[in-house]
Amino acid sequence: MKADYYRLLEELQAIDFVLVELNLYLDTHPGDPQATQQYNKYCRIRDQLKKQYEAHFGPLQHFGRSCMDPRGQHWNEPPWPWQV
Repeated sequence: MKADYYRLLEELQAIDFVLVELNLYLDTHPGDPQATQQYNKYCRIRDQLKKQYEAHFGPLQHFGRSCMDPRGQHWNEPPWPWQV
């Protein structure tokens, strides 16, 4: 696999961690505008990273969260993100 594959997956994992932690914080501090701003910032960053990943390596998620590549990449083409 290319180095970009692992780099993008690692960045996505790190952003997902930040989003989970901010989400938990916002559950108990819903009126914190700074935390809300940070959450929205990292949501946008994650969306960009996901688009980059999928443009090069195919779908990242299933059940309508990622569209299939019309050029022919399919779910049955490993490795899948959870396998690395």
